[in-house]
Amino acid sequence: MGQINVLVWNEFRHERVHEAVARIYPRGIHETIATHLRQQPDIRVSTATLDEPEHGLSQQVLAATDVLIWWGHMAHHEVSDAVVDRVHQRVLDGMGLICLHSAHYSKIFRRLMGTTCSLKWREIGEKERIWVIEPGHPIATGLPEYFEIPHTEMYGERFDIPAPDELVLLSWFAGGEVFRSGCCFYRGRGKVFYFRPGHETLPIYHQAEVLQVITNAVRWAAPVAGPTPTFGNVQPLEPIG
Repeated sequence: MGQINVLVWNEFRHERVHEAVARIYPRGIHETIATHLRQQPDIRVSTATLDEPEHGLSQQVLAATDVLIWWGHMAHHEVSDAVVDRVHQRVLDGMGLICLHSAHYSKIFRRLMGTTCSLKWREIGEKERIWVIEPGHPIATGLPEYFEIPHTEMYGERFDIPAPDELVLLSWFAGGEVFRSGCCFYRGRGKVFYFRPGHETLPIYHQAEVLQVITNAVRWAAPVAGPTPTFGNVQPLEPIG
């Protein structure tokens, strides 16, 4: 395809109420990610936040979106069910969805997974080592065999999701836990990628490898011009009898 239309969505709450978060992401997590993506010649970027009308996710906006990046944490419950229905249908119709960090517990991710999406967690700023376990996958483009995040929030297994269709990244934490950190799913005609790193009080979205994964995931999740599936009763293609 030509240019990929990406919408970076963020609650944009932590950055406005917590000074420590605002120092790291003064224009919001969404703008930090969007600023990087705007440097890519094949990606056109816009942003939206929770407190906009319809959360910035109107029918018209979603119809023009190839890939939606979702960051949420403290206000999952405030996202309108009608908007979740709308996003869900767009994914089934072919829009890509990238869920970051605590978006594992967003309404849209839980809807698409059909499970609780619960996990273990610990917030003491320990080291995370992220291993590329599927080096031939497009999301692994340009990455080393592993990379490290010096200080992060731990997410640990069991991560209550369906088995990913493709598992690209696996994390190990200094406290001993492991976690499936880069998970690909196919839903309808759409593609979903869950990427674990990104706690709001740490500068993780300023790290080059993290931004590389997000950029690669955008290109992977973008719609392709495949066939439209046919459902229901159909006539045989060949003579029978």
